[in-house]
Amino acid sequence: MGARQPQRLTRWLCRDRSVEFRVTPLIMGILNLTPDSFSDGGRFNAPDAAIARALQMQRDGADIIDIGGESTRPGANPVPAHLECERILPVIEALSAESDVLISVDTTKADVAGRALAAGAHIVNDVSATTGDADMTALVVESGAGVVLMHMQGTPGSMQDKPKYDDVVNDVRRYLLERAEILVAAGVVAEQIVVDPGIGFGKTLEHNLSLLNGLTRLSQATYPLLVGLSRKRWIGELTGREAQDRLAGSLVGAMVCAQRGAKIVRVHDVAETRDAFSVVEALSKGV
Repeated sequence: MGARQPQRLTRWLCRDRSVEFRVTPLIMGILNLTPDSFSDGGRFNAPDAAIARALQMQRDGADIIDIGGESTRPGANPVPAHLECERILPVIEALSAESDVLISVDTTKADVAGRALAAGAHIVNDVSATTGDADMTALVVESGAGVVLMHMQGTPGSMQDKPKYDDVVNDVRRYLLERAEILVAAGVVAEQIVVDPGIGFGKTLEHNLSLLNGLTRLSQATYPLLVGLSRKRWIGELTGREAQDRLAGSLVGAMVCAQRGAKIVRVHDVAETRDAFSVVEALSKGV
């Protein structure tokens, strides 16, 4: 497709950090600083509570803390950049001063991302794959930040309005590779890029299951794969459980993602995910 693909990448360049991928996926802990996130909205809005939560996730085994100030749940409305910054910047500044954990900012706005990077973040996690703000790609080039490019059909406000694909695995794979190529052509180093199929973002239950069943095809592409499925609606559709009761389904999903080549999993329940990975790793060695 287009420019020649580099070899499969084994590390992630995130500003002054070089993160080596391993057999067991890295764990990205979710820290939502919003009143309306689907699972934990409002729990960690106070900066002190948010910082304590981030430090606890690091102790529990998180390699990355993903901090967001705007909900991207289905039907969510955008919030202004200044409100995002008010929510996230004090937490990022304090966390970067107290901890060496990798910090990711979950935003589609270049201004928010730039201020978060200045405050100490290392990664931009962009659900629009940098299409939401014309200045985002240049920011990633200039900063050297790691970047997550996610697939989403539509916007959070509209993405669940009858999503449709010809072949969801091929369509998502093609889109992510095309977006990555565009960034590389603009000057982003290939090793800065991670891709995310966007489970639950403009997908029906059937689309999500097809993507997870086709995850090996996605993970065999050049760019390392991040998957976020923790507590999502499709697990509730299968189990009948509310968001706070979807731990078992989330853990099974994370294990499947690991077996099928994901290099990063984005989760709410860090300690439980780390425990599950530890058991699977030990069993795979025959211990």
